[in-house]
Amino acid sequence: QVQLVESGGGLVQAGGSLKLSCAASGRTFATYSMGWFRQAPGKEREFVAAISRSGARTYYADSVKGRFTISRDNANNTVSLQMNSLKAEDTAVYYCAARFNDLWVGNPSFAREYNYWGQGTQVTVSS
Repeated sequence: QVQLVESGGGLVQAGGSLKLSCAASGRTFATYSMGWFRQAPGKEREFVAAISRSGARTYYADSVKGRFTISRDNANNTVSLQMNSLKAEDTAVYYCAARFNDLWVGNPSFAREYNYWGQGTQVTVSS
């Protein structure tokens, strides 16, 4: 089992940057592929980005491609989301999630494929 704790959210102006971090407990972090999702008020949770167990492969939603970068540090049990050129529509609660399967197994953009979730961190982008 793994516990996930997100941090780094906050208020930022449009065009600015934020870096989210997710700290994982346990010794088996490297056996999970990881993902970031977000949920805006009144909307369904949507996929943002995912990364393979080794960190060698990544996958992004079209809406964030070229602006967001997912990375991981298996030595320190963390996964990060660097968010640049933020827009008002990026405002949401951001969640990190862990998945037993590696990135190319199944569909990493489906929330139901993830086994563990953090509590979320709020990101607000003012226009």
